[in-house]
Amino acid sequence: MLYVIHAYDYTDEQAHDRRLTARPLHFDRARTLKANGHFVLGGALLSPDGEMIGSLMVLDFDDETQLRTWLETDPYVTGRVWEKIDVKPFRQADV
Repeated sequence: MLYVIHAYDYTDEQAHDRRLTARPLHFDRARTLKANGHFVLGGALLSPDGEMIGSLMVLDFDDETQLRTWLETDPYVTGRVWEKIDVKPFRQADV
């Protein structure tokens, strides 16, 4: 099952620094997801000024329990980068 994640960063003064600190570990985990067939696409959400303000990911897991297990241990969650996280099942259009 595909899931789309929209995750929005905290907006306090240290938020950007926390993102940069957690970013290498977050990317390592994304590479592991990709190697295991769970990562479809992802990247940073940007403000109109081009600043990173969050993330979008499309992931493929058997069920939401597997997704939540991964999410709870992601460095952007444990490192207080993402403040608001919206997860929805996703169906890719066949066009």
